[in-house]
Amino acid sequence: MEEETKPKILVVDDEEDLCEILKFNLETQGYDVTTAYSGEEALEKDAASFNLILLDVMMGGMNGFDVAHRLRANEETRNTPIIFLTAKGTENDKIMGFNAGADDYISKPFSIREVLLRIKAVLRRSHQPKAEQKERHQLVFNKLIVDIDRKTVSVEGQDVDFTKTEFGILCTLLEQPGRVFSRHDLIRQIWPMDVIVSDRTVDVNITRLRKKLGPYSDNLVTRLGFGYYFDA
Repeated sequence: MEEETKPKILVVDDEEDLCEILKFNLETQGYDVTTAYSGEEALEKDAASFNLILLDVMMGGMNGFDVAHRLRANEETRNTPIIFLTAKGTENDKIMGFNAGADDYISKPFSIREVLLRIKAVLRRSHQPKAEQKERHQLVFNKLIVDIDRKTVSVEGQDVDFTKTEFGILCTLLEQPGRVFSRHDLIRQIWPMDVIVSDRTVDVNITRLRKKLGPYSDNLVTRLGFGYYFDA
């Protein structure tokens, strides 16, 4: 990757050792990385010059949510992708994070590989043409097209019938490629709260979904002991 084309990432965390670990691994993957050890220091940087910001939530002084709100209130950084890295991993914490303007939310402890996958996915989405992102309510991966409005799925140009549950699972995974969803995550997001669903039910739906995805079945990956993700 040529120097001038390297995506620029700002890593913000008050754990200096973690910052250096992330910096080393990201630079190994070809990113141009700058670190900041507090929210205040991050805001002193030229935030608009970065392609993505990795932002810790729990920091001394200004926390990550406050930093995100400041960035979203600034016209120059309103659309800069933000991924939260945090030990605060409850559902309410995630809701607060997305309400603060996060593009993704990674709970600690995490693997470096997971962080790299999430960064790749968020950067790819941020570089999609606006017409593809907003004018058409579709999720597209190669010739796999999910039409959110029409509730249809096309695989290699052929319409494929999906149940409501299968459609919901596919949309959830495709919306955040690379993110691992546990069975509990999928149950909470797909099924009504008053319905009792077992892990086995999730597995059965995943199996059916893979069969219907045809050439994209291998993109629906099982992470043993953790859950499922769509590998884009």
